Amino acid sequence: MKLWQKTGSKIHPAVNKYIISKNLEADNALLPYDIQGSIAQANMLERIGILMPQERDDLIQGLNEILKAHKKGEFLIDQENEDVHTAIENYLVEKYGNTGKKIHTGRSRNDQVLTAQRLQSKDKIKETIEAAKKIAQTILKFSQAHEFVPMPGYTHTQIAMPSSVGQWSSSFVESLINDIHALEGVHKIIDQNPLGTAAGFGSMIPIDRNFTTKELEFSQIQINPIYAQNSRGKLEAFVLAGLMQVMLTLGKIAHDLVWFSSTEIKFFDINPALMTGSSIMPQKKNLDIMEVLRANVHVVQAHMFQVQSVGMNLISGYNKDLKIIKKPVLESFQITLDSLAITQILFENMQPNKERLLDSFDDSIFATDASHNLVLSGMSFRDAYQQIGENLDQVKAVDPLENIKSKTHIGSTGNLGLEKLQERLESVS
Repeated sequence: MKLWQKTGSKIHPAVNKYIISKNLEADNALLPYDIQGSIAQANMLERIGILMPQERDDLIQGLNEILKAHKKGEFLIDQENEDVHTAIENYLVEKYGNTGKKIHTGRSRNDQVLTAQRLQSKDKIKETIEAAKKIAQTILKFSQAHEFVPMPGYTHTQIAMPSSVGQWSSSFVESLINDIHALEGVHKIIDQNPLGTAAGFGSMIPIDRNFTTKELEFSQIQINPIYAQNSRGKLEAFVLAGLMQVMLTLGKIAHDLVWFSSTEIKFFDINPALMTGSSIMPQKKNLDIMEVLRANVHVVQAHMFQVQSVGMNLISGYNKDLKIIKKPVLESFQITLDSLAITQILFENMQPNKERLLDSFDDSIFATDASHNLVLSGMSFRDAYQQIGENLDQVKAVDPLENIKSKTHIGSTGNLGLEKLQERLESVS
């Protein structure tokens, strides 16, 4: 029976089919967090005298039974129960009768789902941060191992100036560090306890929100009940914006490696176990994992736009429109975590092709450095630029390795700045 359904009333089956959550996977994933919130609710209700100690103990026992069964795959949400919150309460009522009916005192499904989603997002953000730190460390080690392997730098998709594998790969380390800081900011924003705001207007029940905030390890209370409801969708959009930053970094890696590992360029040799083939062309080895990752950037972006759009132009308070945001948030977390994992594996299974990298250098790539040498000898930059630009055939090739090593000012820490990046990465909380 639905929590909102009145005794004896009948709901047209078409209504059930259309509005009841089709996102059963997302609801099942929320179950442990709804249990966590319900245990805190039971403890609080006993604290304020709504529940007797034995009633509280019975409810917590029942909630733990549900969690245990869920972990075994024996407690799943179905259409009849509508959502995870209904399934849990129905179980408690069936087992404990009137005691089970008390668990919802002072709360609504509105603040109940907000609480579960906040708890889930906090955990998932921490998991994403740890995965991002892990791959950043892996890429940094890759950068250190190949710090001075010459590699052409590109502008406008054309060879521009000398660079190195270390400089190219470590750019993603710094990007990931910024992404982690963005996720930390998102975590701080969502670390607010909405439990007790009920349907968006508070409750005359003397609930103890300070108690549940400590029980659920939120850093602070979400104060205004109406904003608690208005923040649904808004705060999830913050979450997706944070994930989007990670995906933008990974998408840049994917785009580079699809190109740099191609037969025509082949700057990097990748373990064949990570490549796929063609159903018709026997010779093909494709870096499909990076192509799929590149596409998944747009999937997370679409999810972000979806969540942002759903919350727009709604009257203050809860609206059923917000029901559909569970699935895109959960899917975006999974896509981001999977993308971090596959990129981690890729960097552990590829090496620079030093011969092809060196072969890609020609005299013209040293033109900018040649003009800088004239500047260092006393010529103005604009005159040096003009002189070299009009006499490119006079640019002398130099040893790419020596060229890269000479640029010790890069990063202002000596060499290519990898030590400073290591310090920043280690300082990430």
